[in-house]
Amino acid sequence: MKKLINDPKDVVAQSVAGFVQAHSELVTSSDEPAALFISRAGGPVPGKVGLVSGGGSGHEPLHGGFVGAGMLDAAVPGQVFTSPTPDPILAATHAVDAGAGVLYIVKNYTGDVLNFETAAELADLDGLAVNTVVVDDDVAVQDSTHTAGRRGVAGTVLVEKIAGAAAERGDDLQTVTAIAERVNANVRSMGVALRACTVPHTGRPSFDLADDEIEIGIGIHGEPGRERTPIAPADDITDRLIDAVLEDLSPPSGESVLLLVNGMGGTPLSELSIVYGRARQRLEEAGLLVHRSLLGNYVTALEMQGVSVSVLRLDGELTALFDSPVVTPALRWGA
Repeated sequence: MKKLINDPKDVVAQSVAGFVQAHSELVTSSDEPAALFISRAGGPVPGKVGLVSGGGSGHEPLHGGFVGAGMLDAAVPGQVFTSPTPDPILAATHAVDAGAGVLYIVKNYTGDVLNFETAAELADLDGLAVNTVVVDDDVAVQDSTHTAGRRGVAGTVLVEKIAGAAAERGDDLQTVTAIAERVNANVRSMGVALRACTVPHTGRPSFDLADDEIEIGIGIHGEPGRERTPIAPADDITDRLIDAVLEDLSPPSGESVLLLVNGMGGTPLSELSIVYGRARQRLEEAGLLVHRSLLGNYVTALEMQGVSVSVLRLDGELTALFDSPVVTPALRWGA
């Protein structure tokens, strides 16, 4: 294992400390190591719904990179590929509550769901209003040994961005929740891995692939996908991903969509761009109008070599919310 780390047990704490120092004008972190979270600099905005997300570290810039105006108010990092416990989630909830309630955006993994659920129950006992939206955009599986139902993957970024914009414009908790649910209902994702990543505290690859193999439908923690196949040209691999997404999403011809091509951490932008070009071609051949795009590393799996493709069905309101200003370390425009 070759990594730029010191002690594998301190990776998350040291990473958060450096990240906050680099972006101190946008974010801050909690003082208590046992209740670590990243929050929006300047504290909560009075009267605004607070957005809290989080999960295992190793997926950066998700979630800490999306804390800031127009997106999340706090992100709670667990250890690498491990859910945060309820205590830091509850602490983050108190930190961002500004009197309008808090929305949890949670990827559909058993540990995340249970721990955020426990935190919500504790917050309710403290008199805080908390709603939860569970993101489950991955079309690769319905059920697996790693999660109950579909996994939450790169579509999480779009839920956080659009719900964050709704909160920023002053929508109440129920409205922000409904918009987050609407985004989740209209986004689908599918990924592929060419090479595994190595979790620092284990020191070995999270799964084994032969030099000529790829894993179609991989999860962001290295969970099994649909099948292993021989490596193929980029267009053929992209077709496999797009076919699965379109089959599940079934957008009608003439509809506007957002196309997100997301790197898993170890794939060059040049290769991601090739995938984007083929994915866009396929969407346009299906009669869809690609009105918005994201291309880059947004939800990674450490240094995993791979890519995921997400398609979101757009309407006028979702497009306007996506376009609205955002100022975070990893995503910013319009301000």
